Amino acid sequence: MHIDAAMLLSMSMSSLPVPPDEQPDAGEPRTDRRDAEQPSTGEPAGAKEGVLRSAGAVYGLLATLLRHSSRDLSLTSLATLSTLSRTGPRRITDLAAVEGVTQPSVTTLVTNLERAGLVERRSDPADRRVVLVALTDAGADYIHTRRRSSVEVFSALIELLPPDEAAALAAAVPALERLRALDDAHRDPAGR
Repeated sequence: MHIDAAMLLSMSMSSLPVPPDEQPDAGEPRTDRRDAEQPSTGEPAGAKEGVLRSAGAVYGLLATLLRHSSRDLSLTSLATLSTLSRTGPRRITDLAAVEGVTQPSVTTLVTNLERAGLVERRSDPADRRVVLVALTDAGADYIHTRRRSSVEVFSALIELLPPDEAAALAAAVPALERLRALDDAHRDPAGR
């Protein structure tokens, strides 16, 4: 299952109060749907609630990162640069599939990134008819600087945590890295 930002937002909203039109009438016992058994998995809702709470926390961290980041490029442009940084040169059709946008949109995006000097088009050495999109040195520097800045934001926040919470966060790093790998594999089954 691919989890996108909209799904995470809806998951993080699961802790919001029940709307008035869904609240039981006075005198009726209140039943919390989250305490019921999940029909699709047979798991107790508490387990599902833990997953949703974790997803909401990760989503909240991403929102924090976005608030502290400069907004000189769109999120799709940043994701495309990041993909090129992680995987190397790609075809436009591959980028469209990985980023989940149409090929014409990626073509326009690549043209804009090329004008900004962040990417370049080059021939595929294996097949000269194929054009690949690659990061320029300026594009690689840009992504590196953005990542370093983001790491510094989170580092400053982590330093404010009590030692036991910082240790718990450090213990979660392998799971967080695995989540990213799962998403990468889902978005790019070819594994480039």
